[in-house]
Amino acid sequence: MRKVPDFVFRLALVALVSLIPPTVWAATPSEFIAIAPLASPGDDTETPAILRELQTQQDQIKQRASTATSDAQFVELQTAIQQLSAQVDNLLAMSLQPGRAKLQAQLDVLGPAPAPGTSVETPAVAEQRLAIAAQRARLDAEFRQAENIRENLPKLTTQIGRLQHDHLKNQLAFRSGSILGPTFWAPLLQTEPTDLDRLKVFSSLITGQLQSAWQPGERLTIVLMLLLALGAGTVGARLLERALQWFCLQRLPEGHLRRSAIALSTTLTSVASAACAVRLIYLALTHRQPLNANLRDFASELMTLALTCAMIAGLGQALLCSDRPSWRLTAMADPVARAIQPFPWILAALLMLSGTVEQFNRIVDTSLHMTLLGRGVVSLVVALTIGAALLRANSVRSALAAAEQPPEARSAVAGLIHTGVTVAVVGSLLSLLTGYISVARFLTYELVWFQLVLCSFYLLSRLTQDICESLFSARHASGQTIKQLFGLDDIHLEQASTVMSALGRSLLLAIAVVALLTGGFGTTPADLASSILEIVGGNRLRRLHIVPEHIVNAVLTLGVGLYLLRSVRKWLDQELLPKTGMSAGMRATLLALFANTGWVLLALLTLSILGVRWTSLAWIVSALSVGIGFGLQEIVKNFISGLILLTERPVKVGDMVSIAGVEGDIRRINVRATEIQLADRSTVIVPNSHLISQNVRNVTMGNRTQGVATLTLTFPLNIDPEQVRDLLLAAYQAHPSIMDHPAPSVMFSQLAADGITLSVTGYVRSPRIAGDTKSDLLFDILKRLRAAAITLATPQTVMVRDLREGDTGTCALSPERKLAVKQMKRMRAHKCKPVPLPAADVTP
Repeated sequence: MRKVPDFVFRLALVALVSLIPPTVWAATPSEFIAIAPLASPGDDTETPAILRELQTQQDQIKQRASTATSDAQFVELQTAIQQLSAQVDNLLAMSLQPGRAKLQAQLDVLGPAPAPGTSVETPAVAEQRLAIAAQRARLDAEFRQAENIRENLPKLTTQIGRLQHDHLKNQLAFRSGSILGPTFWAPLLQTEPTDLDRLKVFSSLITGQLQSAWQPGERLTIVLMLLLALGAGTVGARLLERALQWFCLQRLPEGHLRRSAIALSTTLTSVASAACAVRLIYLALTHRQPLNANLRDFASELMTLALTCAMIAGLGQALLCSDRPSWRLTAMADPVARAIQPFPWILAALLMLSGTVEQFNRIVDTSLHMTLLGRGVVSLVVALTIGAALLRANSVRSALAAAEQPPEARSAVAGLIHTGVTVAVVGSLLSLLTGYISVARFLTYELVWFQLVLCSFYLLSRLTQDICESLFSARHASGQTIKQLFGLDDIHLEQASTVMSALGRSLLLAIAVVALLTGGFGTTPADLASSILEIVGGNRLRRLHIVPEHIVNAVLTLGVGLYLLRSVRKWLDQELLPKTGMSAGMRATLLALFANTGWVLLALLTLSILGVRWTSLAWIVSALSVGIGFGLQEIVKNFISGLILLTERPVKVGDMVSIAGVEGDIRRINVRATEIQLADRSTVIVPNSHLISQNVRNVTMGNRTQGVATLTLTFPLNIDPEQVRDLLLAAYQAHPSIMDHPAPSVMFSQLAADGITLSVTGYVRSPRIAGDTKSDLLFDILKRLRAAAITLATPQTVMVRDLREGDTGTCALSPERKLAVKQMKRMRAHKCKPVPLPAADVTP
């Protein structure tokens, strides 16, 4: 069946041809196929070459006939056959027949060979007779070859005429009479004599087949087989459907799987019962006498049509499911489902009836007008049935909206499909009204095929999703078995379910696309499988440098490589490296280097198995170099910096670093960035380039870095500094984390009017415990100071009063103080920042 791109191309081609003047065609020489005139044979050696040339020209005509796509090409083929026939006749009349007569005359002159025991002829005569006999045998072979070519030419002419007739029937741009005109219905009123003769011949074949089957001794068998076929299509289908429903409800686990399995069983029941019924009818009519070629072809097409119609009815019943709405897969309102429930059955019955008529016309090879009548009737009934279903569904939805009942929730994809179906129906009806019968047939058959593929894809995709959810569910026995077998968690089961469901639906989507592109109404599963195998295993993908076996090998290699890489990394991390005595940072660095190297090698190996050539990637590398220069320079810089950090190791995992005000422990060095964990357990992501280009303080570098616990305290001027020093040293020496070497020390830091400042310093084993040690020391020092009745210095508070003119306190101020007070009042009035008062006049 032709596809939409072919239809558009043909319409454009017809429009272009209509615009070209006829003089252009008259002045253009024919270039489709040329039959060069052959020279008359001058001797016996030229005749075999001429015969080979004639055979080559005949083979070329056959090849061109199989690829011809226009009426002009078929006309040129007919002309080429006429020219070739004239050349063959010329060869026979001018060369082969005279040559045979001449040789026969020579043999007659020589006479027959003498019998054994009679007179012996001379050797020259015997040799001449043998030579003439050999020439006669060779000439007879050439004559038979030429006769064979001449006999095949009429058959080839008939085949080309049939192809031209079929091409005219299938030509989408061909316009005939409208269905409203009398020309379209004329074959019903006045049938052409050739159609009547062909119909009589085919009817006689059918009658003869029925009479041969309906013999007195076979009538009971035929009746029983027909009754059995009727029972298989009605009662048997119902019993099988109920048995499968019971199995789905009783044996399958609870969940959505039961619903999708019931829908699939309903569809399969419809197809299986129809297949059994059709097969029984076929056996009843052919068990005594087999069918001839035409009847066998007709029966095969009818069986395919019956199964397709049964699948349409089964899918409609499974997806609508108006009897039990809880089993319905689609999100459709109950009134809408009940309203369009009969339409799948009506469409299947009308397709069966009209399709039978069309197949009858095809086998009989009726005239063009009769063929267009059959196709027009098929397109009309299909378009009206689908259009009526759309109108019925829309009216029910409008009634629900008017009754303020919310209809079903519809997605954007469903709206697009509804719009596309409506446009196709309207386009088909318009094509029938305007006389484009082939266009209407194309649209209606493609519409039915699209709906069939879409419904099958929806049903199988839902079934795949439900199977994956049930198989990997932790609540079911299958999920528990997988969980224990592979040591997985519940989250891993959910991930596996999601991935497997996505893979299954992607595969179904690819099959649906192939079915839409290569199949059509009447395509069987065997035809679809052949198309898929041709695409996957044929030369189409190879021409695109896509080899399916290379893809499979690459996927297997990638899976095995990932498993090995993960297993070796786990073995290094848990078994080998801990026994080497390396630090945690060094082990993490080696594991990161191993993982990165393994990823690169695995990627290169996978690309090599795919057949990717590095010379073919030169333009990709060039494009990447430009992209790196502009947009990817930061990523590449961080990647290179990460490699430097892993090899040079200025910082490593476990180090306590400080960079740009951020201080914490390095937890992981990735390819692009480094993770630093702060004291509050939060994580800061720092690009690797910052650790290379900026100043970094590594607090724990060398694994011998000691921490410092320094406290600065201020005491009043009236204390004994030596007593306080001894007290602070005693507190430091009593703490277990303070190291003896270097010993704690106390320094006299500052002597000011508000007191003396002492700084006590002690060293701990690691900077990580310096904070906790300071806290313990402060608790202990405060307790010791209270026990010794020593207080810390208290800060002095300076109070400035707002003194106004005339106040008693103003008279006691110095001239500088008075000036400062006036400035403060002036600044307050202008809302300015006041200047500090002179320190000499501030009284505590």
